[in-house]
Amino acid sequence: MTTAAPLLSVDGLHITFPGRPGAPPARAVDGVDLGIRSGEIVALVGESGCGKTTLARSLLGLVRPTAGRITFDGTPLAYSSRALKAHRRRVQLVLQDPSGSLNPRHTVYDAVAEGLRVHGHRGDERAAVAEALARAGLRPPERFFLRYPHELSGGQRQRVVIAGALVLQPELLVADEPVASLDASVRGEILALLLRLRTELGLSALVVTHDLGLAWNIADRVAVMYLGRIVETGRVEQVLTAPRHPYTQALLSVLPEAPGTPVVLAGEPPDPSRIPSGCRFHARCQVLASGEARRAGVSDACRGEDLEILGGAGETQVACHWALARAGKEAAEPRARRSSPPPR
Repeated sequence: MTTAAPLLSVDGLHITFPGRPGAPPARAVDGVDLGIRSGEIVALVGESGCGKTTLARSLLGLVRPTAGRITFDGTPLAYSSRALKAHRRRVQLVLQDPSGSLNPRHTVYDAVAEGLRVHGHRGDERAAVAEALARAGLRPPERFFLRYPHELSGGQRQRVVIAGALVLQPELLVADEPVASLDASVRGEILALLLRLRTELGLSALVVTHDLGLAWNIADRVAVMYLGRIVETGRVEQVLTAPRHPYTQALLSVLPEAPGTPVVLAGEPPDPSRIPSGCRFHARCQVLASGEARRAGVSDACRGEDLEILGGAGETQVACHWALARAGKEAAEPRARRSSPPPR
């Protein structure tokens, strides 16, 4: 992986929504840094309600941040109608439910051509639609022009949605649970399609998912999100084979192929309008509950000290007092051995 500047950068992003009457605002995204390089696929994973979709929608300007900055190709995202229209030509959204994304009264041709018409495309519309459908794996494309969504399989509908994004020749796809509504037999085909598009077109992608297995199969890097913050991020093989944050460990433990006993997290995620002090995961943390954090000398920090924002496009990072204490101990042990006097 190159060290070039990210194609997309998120810096200190906060997004709050008005709370219920008498309640403070809900901090849906509460300080996030994130970077996506050109040609890179990043998976954003976490439980429902952790802020993944809000963050993803903000990258297209569909949700305006309360604070922080989004930069694309070196230019901060602006929110005028003209600037957003130009931005959304380069950054396209692929939604979870193709049935809800496609107008049942529009043919496949019209569904794919819609973006071209919105953006005033002046070239050969028919050729552009055909090329996008072919790239999405619907061949021969002319066979699908006059078909309606109800005449297609779920996998074909998702390919039409992807073709609608590709027709504008974007540089970044934001795919929100792109295979969640599909049968298991079709999911692999769509994931293979996204990987092929990255190879053929140099596309970057942010894939939003709750499925760590999907992240393993498609992503270069993974960012684990909990209650509005990224708590662990790094190369996918590092994070998913040697997770450091207890939350990541818990998510991985429930996969069918995971060894050992699944970790059952206590309770539900806290209300984003009442985020606890200290580590926001501490009330559900299995490491704190088991006494491991106390033995590491960090239990008070877990309950009382917040941690730095994580993200960017760098190496593995973790926002966890216990994980950082363990890493410090492991780093100190070789030094201690080296400094010991040689045996007589």
